[in-house]
Amino acid sequence: MSENISHSVNSTNLADILERVLDKGIVIAGDIKIQIADIDLLTIKIRLLVASVDKAMEMGINWWQDDVFLSSKAQETELKLQNDKLMERLEKLEASIK
Repeated sequence: MSENISHSVNSTNLADILERVLDKGIVIAGDIKIQIADIDLLTIKIRLLVASVDKAMEMGINWWQDDVFLSSKAQETELKLQNDKLMERLEKLEASIK
């Protein structure tokens, strides 16, 4: 007599999990506090958001677009502002010499 044993395995691979996390987003939050005799010496607040760029922008989070270390457009804007300030200073110096 032969008995068939079947196992139902519902496996989710890493790619599926990552896709779900990026699509929905996940927030990890925690606080670390060091106290001595009820006196706070150090408080560290940790907030981590993992989401896709599209989901983050949908939530109104887009700080990387204005960060000069992460965005070439922001770098160009910062360089233009610095150049304009330098040109203004140069014009003032030249006007004071005349």
